[in-house]
Amino acid sequence: MVKPDGVQRGLVGKIVQRIEEKGFKIVAMKMTRMPVEKAREHYAEHVGKKFYQDLVDFITSGPSVSMVVEGRGAISAMRKMNGATNPAEAASGTIRGDMGIETGRNVVHGSDSPASAAREIALHFAESEILNYQRIDEAWLYE
Repeated sequence: MVKPDGVQRGLVGKIVQRIEEKGFKIVAMKMTRMPVEKAREHYAEHVGKKFYQDLVDFITSGPSVSMVVEGRGAISAMRKMNGATNPAEAASGTIRGDMGIETGRNVVHGSDSPASAAREIALHFAESEILNYQRIDEAWLYE
């Protein structure tokens, strides 16, 4: 997901480009302003933490772009591409390392496991919105 700060700063295209250049396939994508109830579900694992309400307030403050990204090792690779949660600790060359400034405005969100990916995808997309197709370069990406 490109968070509201990434959308406001005009970074959506650059982030999508990095995903596609890596060889991953975007099978669903949409821009929405996340409703508060959906934001609470999205960040449910943080309920009770002091920063929970700030997360909900921020993610609902403006439009965000949700995506479903597919490819071998997509979850772990996207986590590496995104970089450390705190952009000050994120490596140069990562999205957060190159585009983020502070933890509360770190440009992107990525699922951390297959279980959280399944939960988050179901929260943001209907099954009918996820497209199954083959990219022309897939034969050149995988052995």
